[in-house]
This record gives sequence, structure tokens and C-alpha cells, in this order.
Amino acid sequence: MKYGFFDDINQEYVIHTPQTPYPWINYLGNERFFGLISNTSGGYAFYRDARLRRLTRYRYNNIPVDNGGRYFYIYDDGDYWTPGWMPVKRELEQYECRHGLGYTSIMGERNGIRATQLVFVPLSFDGEVHQVKLQNTSLQTKKIKLFSFVEFCLWNAYDDMTNYQRNLNTGEVEIQDSVIYHKTEYRERRNHYAFFSANRPLAGYDTDREAFLGLYNGLDQPQTVAAGQASNSIASGWSPVGSHCIEITLEPGEETSCNFVLGYVENPEEEKWESHGVINKKQAHAMIAQFAEEADVKEALSELRAYWNNLLSKYTLQSHDDKLNRMVNIWNPYQCMVTFNMSRSASYFESGIGRGMGFRDSNQDLLGFVHQIPERARERIIDIASTQFENGGAYHQYQPLTKKGNHEVGGGFNDDPLWLIVGTAAYIKETGDFGILDEQVPFDGNVERTATLFEHLKRSFYHVIDNLGPHGLPLIGRADWNDCLNLNCFSVTPDESYQTTQNLEGRVAESVFIAGLFVYTGPDFIELCKRRGLDEEASTAQAHVDRMRAATLEHGFDGEWFLRAYDHYGDKIGSKDCEEGQIFIEPQGFCVMAGIGVEEGLAHKALDSTRDRLETPYGIVLQHPSYSRYYINLGEISSYPPGYKENAGIFCHNNPWIMMAEAVIGRGDRAFELYSKIAPAYLEDISDIHRTEPYVYAQMIAGKDAVREGEAKNSWLTGTAAWNFIAITQSILGIQPEWDGLRIDPCIPTAWDEFTVTRVFRGDTYVIHITNPQHVSKGVTTVTVDGTILTNNILPVAGDGAIHQVKVLLG
Repeated sequence: MKYGFFDDINQEYVIHTPQTPYPWINYLGNERFFGLISNTSGGYAFYRDARLRRLTRYRYNNIPVDNGGRYFYIYDDGDYWTPGWMPVKRELEQYECRHGLGYTSIMGERNGIRATQLVFVPLSFDGEVHQVKLQNTSLQTKKIKLFSFVEFCLWNAYDDMTNYQRNLNTGEVEIQDSVIYHKTEYRERRNHYAFFSANRPLAGYDTDREAFLGLYNGLDQPQTVAAGQASNSIASGWSPVGSHCIEITLEPGEETSCNFVLGYVENPEEEKWESHGVINKKQAHAMIAQFAEEADVKEALSELRAYWNNLLSKYTLQSHDDKLNRMVNIWNPYQCMVTFNMSRSASYFESGIGRGMGFRDSNQDLLGFVHQIPERARERIIDIASTQFENGGAYHQYQPLTKKGNHEVGGGFNDDPLWLIVGTAAYIKETGDFGILDEQVPFDGNVERTATLFEHLKRSFYHVIDNLGPHGLPLIGRADWNDCLNLNCFSVTPDESYQTTQNLEGRVAESVFIAGLFVYTGPDFIELCKRRGLDEEASTAQAHVDRMRAATLEHGFDGEWFLRAYDHYGDKIGSKDCEEGQIFIEPQGFCVMAGIGVEEGLAHKALDSTRDRLETPYGIVLQHPSYSRYYINLGEISSYPPGYKENAGIFCHNNPWIMMAEAVIGRGDRAFELYSKIAPAYLEDISDIHRTEPYVYAQMIAGKDAVREGEAKNSWLTGTAAWNFIAITQSILGIQPEWDGLRIDPCIPTAWDEFTVTRVFRGDTYVIHITNPQHVSKGVTTVTVDGTILTNNILPVAGDGAIHQVKVLLG
């Protein structure tokens, strides 16, 4: 069943009940300040780093789910409620949540009062703006009180939830006019504070959680709200909160609004104080003044919408399929931008304290957003490369605030280095900026040890060659793309990390997936060598790629499909000889994407085996059969119950690799069939089964061996977003950035008659109309640009900033 609908005109998803199958969230912010907000106003906010600069608390594993956020309580003559239903859960006569691009609006109506909470992070602004509109829909005068509420986090989110012996003694606030300032630890080592302001005079306030709620009450029954009277509490230790109480009188039909700002300020060390013990509020006052009036909010929201319209205009589709249009034009690129900002660090499934920005994750995320904001992609590539080691390996993760590698996780994931080549090549193809290769980039964040970015790419390439196993295939290290396939771990100790514990130092376990990735990546590295005049280097690299291709064909194919790996003992993983886990999805996709086995007919066999053995109504499972017991030589993958996560769950991240592989061999009907199986807009009707948001991808859907098949988890922050965008826009619709232009090479369903893509590329705009009168899947007959027929299917870079009309005939 459906719990809402797509409003394509306004680029919103509209939810018509607060009781969705799981909290359906949105992301706020796109530069430094970020927030997560659910359809009932749950969530939290932070500045740059969800662990180290958390402004508000959020408790995972909460009962009830999603209990904690930025709430506004309406007190109406003894009755009190919240417009998002949670946390009070009073029955609402009307409810609507609209998740838009960088903003959310939540409306609730009860007893003649309609309350609408609009929340967004304005452009270039370090804070959230909440505008609460109140309308009297009754025939009587209404005298109400509006209570705001946030619970401040003591900055380091991990320490905040563990170090109570200190934290319950450090809380400090200041109150001035209608602004609550959270200044915990500001007087010693911190130079930053938070503030929560209202643009109206206050009838009272609260800054102490116990005083606001009552020691034994929850957020559903705060004692001050129930009494209709703030207590004017001053937090001193314990748990600081921010709550304003505002008295409002509304005549019948009258509407009013209140603006609230939840902001973050950093002061230079020499400007920390206004006077002894009083924080310098100059920046906070300026931020608050920007949203003093209702019109200020309207203007800032208009600027935000224009910003997103500009980003999304870089690639737009007109087709016969509304679901496809909304995925390509709105929700998939929007999710790609969110994954760029967050990597995998902060969602309703990642707490924001355990993971930073992933090396491989961020490089893959580049693929989905580089056409929107290439200048930020450039910066991200340099940040990622700066965490690489001199031997070509890399930290698996880094913190966005410090841009330093995470020592707790370390490195040793042997696919990581190659992704730097993939990300950099995608950036250069999009922009033509070969100059990035000459940038001096440190190793391990040490500015005294630097090399050109090209040297970093070279070391990435040769990190594979320097770490080959007995079959000439790449050593897997701690893991490859699948962090849960741990062939050198052999863990028997509870609570031990599968990824960072390497009990056996072997150089035997090999990855066929990395072999496919190496052959896929090789041509890009070789081309970069040639363009730098390094022909001998290019020739040597080509020889390595050729040998890897041969080794994969000789030792990586199992008769009907590609092997997944060889384990610590040299035994096959993902083979017909295995009792369980006989076939895996990853090598079938990436080896065919690399062209391995295409000429020999093995690619068709591998993809047919994928269809016959791995496909389900909800997508393609990661492997089959699932593991029914723990295999110590395989690690975490076999620790999950059958059908969940990496143990034969539907990992949506690698499903597009099969779509792209199908496009390589020209099977457009299959490619699009697989696309539509997991694209969220196509799953809206089964939201009660799927559970997570019908507008963004989830990382995982429970597979055919699971108790709850078809149920999704880990939505929003997943490489699924970027790879599905690449699969549909480049492999299926076929508009592919190349070194010197745009390649036009669609692979579509035979039933399609036509479609039009408008693509901004290096400052030029190409309106590409593709017709398919012979109803083929693949094959370009003619390409015409502004009336001139091209001799090939690559659109040259015009460089004039103009709009160019392109006609493409398939046949």
C-alpha cells in the first residue's frame, strides 16, 4: 500500500500519515551544517562532523522508534499536541509531511488550530531555520502557547553517550532576550557554541531537561507543557535543553508565524569573550537578524529551491515513464548529493559516531554528483588522496572535520586504492581538467611527504601488482568491496572486529572482484599515461592489464560463472564445488563491465547464471545458496542469518553492476528490468513490505531466504545511489562522458520509441533526442549535431556555452 505520493511539480514527496512503516526522513544542508529530519520531526543536527560537532542529541535503538528531535508543542486550554504527531501522539484531524529538496514541511491540525513547521538549512548558513505557522481554523478566539524544544548534545556524540561521570557536570547555558546559548566546555578548550533563538518576546523558557520534562516523564508528557507554564530553569550540569514559551492570541481565521534558528558559531581564540564569562555573541546576533521577519524565510527558501533547480538541470530526462523521469530528474541525483555530503556516516542506520568518510565510498559517490558540482568533486579527490599511504594503500576511512585517516580502522582493504583512479578519471572526463593530476598531494596527511596526484594514481595501480597471489590474482587483504568477506580473519572472539582483526598473515587469499575492477580501471590509467607522454609507462600498464585478464579467464571462471575468491587455504569461494555460497553477484558484474569473457561468450553465461540463480522479485541477492552456519574462513558474511545483509541479502549497491554488464552485451530489456526492480519509485505500491522511503534507495533488501523477504534497511547513505544513477544515465540511456566529448551509446528496452536527455557538459548544453523506429536495444545509426552529421557517436566539446540540438537514430 501507499503512504503518500510524488508531487513532481514541486519536487516533493508528500506523506499523508505520520505512521509510516519506518521513519521516512530527509536531509537538510549541503555545505557545512547538516540535519536529519523525519516525517514526525525526529532527528538531529551537526556542523560538518556528525561525531565531533553534534548540536542535538538523538538516541538510537529508541523505544518508541524515532523519539527525539526538534519539537514544537501547542498548548490549547489544557490540551497539548505536536504537529508531527510524535512525540505526544495526540490524534490529529489533518496531517501532511512534504519532504522537498533540502527542506521539510510538517502540518498538523487539531481543535481548530493548524500548525505548520517548515525547516531547512539556508545556503551558506551554519544553522537550521524553523518557521512555525499557526492558523486559527475555528470560529472562536484562540489563546495558545507555543513551546519549542531541542536537547543539546555535549558536542562529541560518542563521549556524550558514554562519559556520564564528566558530562553530567559540565553543562552550561546563557539566556539573553529570546535566545538560549549552549556553551558547554566553551570556557576551556572549545571556541564554538550553539544557540536557539526565537523572533518573538518570551513568556518563559527552560534550559534544564529535568525541569522541562520532569524526571520520570518522557517527551510525550513534558510537565511544563502539560501545565502550560515554563519554569525559567537555568541548566547547570545535567542535561541542557532549549525551550521557548510564546503566548499567542489568534482571532478566527487569523494566521501568524514564529521564526526559530538553531545555529552554530565559531569564534577566533582572541575574540571568544564579550566580557568576563560572557560569550561573544556578535556572529549569533547577525545570523538571527537574517531571519527576523517572515519574508526572510520565504526569500531564503526561494534561493535554496533555485540552487537545487540549477544542480538538477545538469541532466534531465523526458520519457514516457513518469517513475523513471522522477528518479533521473529529482530523487536519484538528490540522494547522490546527500551521499556525497555524508558518505556512510550519519543516517537512521548509522549513528554518526563510528564511521567517517569512506575511501572507496567517497570515490564511488563522486560518480553520481561530479556533473553537478565538479569544483567540490575536485576538492574531495584531493582530500581522499591525502589519506593514501606511500605504498599505494590507504586508510579505509577519514574524519571530515580533521581530514585525517581513522587509525581505529586503518587500511589493508585491497580494493580501496583502485577507486581513486575510478573517481579521478570520472572527474577529468566530466571537466577536462587534466591539471588536477599535477596537484601536490600529501601521503597520510603529512605535508612534508607529497607527490603529484598522478603519482598517487600510479601507486594505486601498482599496489595491486605488488600484491598478487598464487594465481596471479590480487590479494584480498582484510577485505575487498565486501567488507564482510574476511578471508584472513579467522575470528572466534566475540566483539572482535572482523575487518580490523587479521589473525593470519597470509598471502594466499585472492579476490576475483579486484581482478575485474583492475581490468575495468586499467584503460583509464593507461590513457592518463599516454596523455602525459608516458608511452612506455602506458605500455607496461597495458601488459599488466592483459596478464590480469588472462589470469581471470584461466583461474577466475568456474564453467558457468566467475569465481568470487580464493580463501586462505587456496580453496575456491563462489564455485559450484562449494556446499553453500556457490555464486556471487560482484564478479559477474564487474568482470563483464571490464569486458572479460565478452568475446569468448563467457559473459553471457555468467549473466544467465546470475539470472537463474540469484534473481528474485525484489532484486538480485548477493550470493546463493546462503550460508546456514558460521564459516570461520569466511568471516562476517556467514555471521548473518540467511537472507540478510551480505549473507544472500539483496545488496542494492551491486545490482546496477549487473545492469551495466547487461548493457555491455546489448541486452537492454534485461538491463531496464533489473533497474526497475529496485528503483524506489517503482516500489511505492509495496511500501508496507519495503518499509523504507519510496523516494530513495536502500542499501539492502532482505533476500529470498529471509523471514521477511523484500524488507529494506539502511536507506539513504549507500553507494547504490551513485551506481544506479550511472547505470541508468550512462549505460541504459547511454550519455557517457569521455575524455574529449560525450559518447552516445544507449542500451534500452526494445519497446521504447524515443526519449530526450538535456545534458550540460563543460559549459555547453546538449538537447539529445533519441529515436528508436526499428525497436532495437543497442546500436547508433546516425548522430546529427545542429544539422551536421557526425562520423562517430561522440559529441565534441563545442566550448561556446550555447544550446546544441542533437538527433540520434538507433538501428
